[in-house]
Amino acid sequence: QVQLVESGGGLVQTGDSLRLSCAASGRGFDDYVLGWFRQAPGKEREFVANINWSGGVTDYADSVKGRFTISRDNAKNMGYLQMNSLKVEDTAIYYCATSSRPTPTRSPRLFGSWGQGTQVTVSS
Repeated sequence: QVQLVESGGGLVQTGDSLRLSCAASGRGFDDYVLGWFRQAPGKEREFVANINWSGGVTDYADSVKGRFTISRDNAKNMGYLQMNSLKVEDTAIYYCATSSRPTPTRSPRLFGSWGQGTQVTVSS
């Protein structure tokens, strides 16, 4: 199992960009699907994006498609979420997580390791 730590969140304005990072420690990071989720106040945690072990397959929520890009660098045990054209509705705590499923999944229940989250706030 891996341990995950997110960083890169902050306060930005509408239209700005941020890049979130997810640092993994422990063995086998490159065996896992990597996912990003977010949770806004009063709302359930929702899927944002995921990427398979090799980085060759990605999936995005419709709300972020075309604006966010997920990537990973297995040699560095790092995952990333590049967020462009940020909107007020992107405001949330963002979490990275790993899943041992053989193919990418959107269900948070299938992700076994989670980071502590990083706050992203987008002001108008």
